Parts: sequence; C-alpha cells; structure tokens
Amino acid sequence: MTSKIPINLEKVKDEDLDKEILRVGIIAELDAINLYEQMAAVAKDKNIKKLLLDIAKEEKTHVGEFQALLLEKDKEQEKELEKGKKEVEELKE
Repeated sequence: MTSKIPINLEKVKDEDLDKEILRVGIIAELDAINLYEQMAAVAKDKNIKKLLLDIAKEEKTHVGEFQALLLEKDKEQEKELEKGKKEVEELKE
C-alpha cells in the first residue's frame, strides 16, 4: 500500500502550498487512524490489538500537530472550526 497525495501540489498557488501540505498530512493521519483501528477490531492476538490501538492514538496526536499549524496559517479555517463547534453546541441544547 503506497500513499498518494490527493491533489497536484504543483497546481497550488505558492501562498496556499503550506496550508495544502498540512491538510494532506491531516488526511494521511486520519487514514492511518482508520486503518489501525479497523485492524485492531479484527485482530485475534490481544498484544497486536493493543499495539495497533496505541499507534492509532499516536496518529491522533499527529492530527493535532498538523491542525495546530494549519490554524496558525489559515485564520479562516480557525474561524470556521469555531463556528462549527458553536453550531454543535447549539444542536445539543
């Protein structure tokens, strides 16, 4: 299994390149989380299951790292993330 960047980075404007790289990093980490958690769900050996879930947890940290940098570089993303959070809170009331 080989990863492939889902967009052609050569076509991205220079001012957007770093943001797109961070987004691709987030996508890759989310894919990894899904893969490890799915494999853990079917693993027979408890040590393999434990290892896969531990690695998935580390990938979640990586998502946070990419997101933290993305929010520094893309203020609109930061604003919309907060807006989405507020909308969920309103739905829960």
